[in-house]
Amino acid sequence: MKARTKSVAQQSLVCEWTSNPYGEVTLARPRASADYEGPALFERFLSRDNLAQAWQRVRSNKGAPGVDGLSIADFPDHTRSHWSKILAMLRSGTYRPQPVRRVLIPKSGGGTRPLGIPTVLDRLIQQALAQVLVPIFDPQFHPHSYGFRPQRSAHDAVLRINAGIVDEKLSWAVDIDLSQFFDRVDHDLLMNRVARLVPDQRILRLIGHLLRSGVLDAGCYTATVAGVPQGGPLSPLLANIMLDDLDQEIAHRGHWHARYADDFIILTKSEAAAQRVLRSIRRYIERRLKLQVNETKSRVVRASHATFLGFTFHRRQVRWTDKTLSDFKHRVRSLTGRSRGISFQRRVQELNRYVRGWMGYFRLSRYYRPLEGLDDWIRRRLRMCMWKHWRYARTRVRTLIAMGAPKTHAIKAGSSNKSCWRLAKTLASNAAMNLTWFDQQGVLSIRKLWIDFHYPNG
Repeated sequence: MKARTKSVAQQSLVCEWTSNPYGEVTLARPRASADYEGPALFERFLSRDNLAQAWQRVRSNKGAPGVDGLSIADFPDHTRSHWSKILAMLRSGTYRPQPVRRVLIPKSGGGTRPLGIPTVLDRLIQQALAQVLVPIFDPQFHPHSYGFRPQRSAHDAVLRINAGIVDEKLSWAVDIDLSQFFDRVDHDLLMNRVARLVPDQRILRLIGHLLRSGVLDAGCYTATVAGVPQGGPLSPLLANIMLDDLDQEIAHRGHWHARYADDFIILTKSEAAAQRVLRSIRRYIERRLKLQVNETKSRVVRASHATFLGFTFHRRQVRWTDKTLSDFKHRVRSLTGRSRGISFQRRVQELNRYVRGWMGYFRLSRYYRPLEGLDDWIRRRLRMCMWKHWRYARTRVRTLIAMGAPKTHAIKAGSSNKSCWRLAKTLASNAAMNLTWFDQQGVLSIRKLWIDFHYPNG
């Protein structure tokens, strides 16, 4: 192989020409330097500091037990006496991961997504591997890949697409959906890409065993001949390694794009160009990467109608999608259901946790108009819960008066036989449970969270 000259950004790596599965010479790809060859990488993987750091990450992430039923809390005491034997097996290459436990989690759009839960020990090994492999691979990834990478986020990917629409005047979007990507990854192609930068056979062999560890679903074992099980600490890195060639190919063709995990969008100036890109990229994905494109979800649309990571780009502004808002309301209705037998303070805590997380992600939206209405709607639902809690007319009247509602309105509302939802909008309700009262209860305001982000200086 003919070695290429080092670049400044790749001081520890050099490049080599590689051939694709069809024998054609393609883009120059990085080759491992001497820093990563020999036993140094494997010893770094098994070093005390690396394993201690990996354990801290695994413990902080918590997570459910694997097929062995061993929890995070019980792992140290159970494993301490066997640790020397485990290290010896890892060094000799005789360690075999246990199957992952299959769990189906519901998807927001309906259906379920299979999740593979490795044992705590296998999670520790995967995390330790990821910590030594990320510094090797991450600098070589394309800059417009944003998923599961240090100092990058989904917001960066969304802003990248918005910049293409606003600054580059790209008005058409190619939205390609990969069908069951994590279940269809070809092991041979993936290991070939890992071996470009990791020549240590012990590392490669261990990754191969992790990929082929199998799945245990309801007591039934299934061998894994393809795919990267979602749920392990190493899976995001392997997914980026597999799809980096796609990023490089799109950039080599001069297209504006952004990718987050297996979600990506390509922008073009015309519909005809977008249709050509869709056809050619589909061929590349299916022939070179041996992945499947979802024909029903892949499409060419106006950039203003494209959706990406829960956002849309209406009138060249980042906004959350209608489906995102609908899912938010559905979840809030569940948390504020009046039939839930929990205290008001616990209800507020659960609601605040969800609202803070939701707004922490979707605060990027520039759409302010619905925020006040959302706050009013949430407060009305909480008032409805209080009406349900008071239950009896005399309790309602006495409590409303004590909370500052006018006596006449308190008696009229408290003795009414209307629904709790109707009564939550009465003058007595708004006088007793006003904005000051909600602030005292610690109820978060979506509008205030949005303003604090977009206008931190007031």
